[in-house]
Amino acid sequence: MEVDVITVDAFTNLPFKGNPAAVCPLVRELNDDLYQRIAAEMNLSETAFIIRTNPSDNFTTGSRFRLRWFTPTNEVNLCGHATLASAAVLFQHKKNVNPTLVFETKSGDLSVVQSGERIVMNFPLSPPIRQDPNEFKDIIKAAVGNHPVQDVYLSPSTKKLMIRLADSCERSVLTSFKVDPNALLSSEKSGKVEGLIITMIGAPDSKLGYDFYSRYFAPWNGIPEDPVTGSAHTVLACYWHDKLRKKKMLAYQCSSRGGELELEVRDDGRVNIAGHTVTVLQGKITL
Repeated sequence: MEVDVITVDAFTNLPFKGNPAAVCPLVRELNDDLYQRIAAEMNLSETAFIIRTNPSDNFTTGSRFRLRWFTPTNEVNLCGHATLASAAVLFQHKKNVNPTLVFETKSGDLSVVQSGERIVMNFPLSPPIRQDPNEFKDIIKAAVGNHPVQDVYLSPSTKKLMIRLADSCERSVLTSFKVDPNALLSSEKSGKVEGLIITMIGAPDSKLGYDFYSRYFAPWNGIPEDPVTGSAHTVLACYWHDKLRKKKMLAYQCSSRGGELELEVRDDGRVNIAGHTVTVLQGKITL
């Protein structure tokens, strides 16, 4: 049998930027082992599988789908860029006729809408809790060395640890870090952390206009560094909304590929995450 696969660069309007995700719209379900082997073969931070909830629907007329995300090593509960990529496949390639699509996922129902050239996702916020830096001193040292740290927060629901650099740091400090994934793994084995966010305040009044910057590392899930991470921004949006007193924010993830996210914190404990996509590859996997 053959499975369609489409590679989409998410959170960018340029090919080979943003975060690439492989998307497989499936005419029938596969077993979990096969999902994992396909994801390992694609070897991207996530491969997404779209499954019809109603067999009588098709990808053009259906409005609800199941969605699962796999890294090269395991299944994850929430992935932003692969959700954005999946919506792009349905809206742009399958010509879905519905104004709103709903994905049934391990993180509940996630709705997506097309707004001009952007796709807007409705995600749950993941509030982080302030931590004693001494409790995480080894992972902080492995990540940022001796650079000054202003805040350390942990999101228990996502197991993402967030380190905020001091405001005295330039953006070049964040972009220059060469974080060793093996050092991160050996510095944090408690099980409390499965992802590391490094963030710093931006300069919203500058020409670029970004409210904050970040990078994200998840070797615990087989991802040394993720280029642009929607799920990390469910934590970051909550934190920076509180610090900046802003509901609408523009964020930039400073990986080598780079990507831009438009955020709007909602009053219902959720966040709208919007971005652009570019399709770079279409093909078939032979099973």
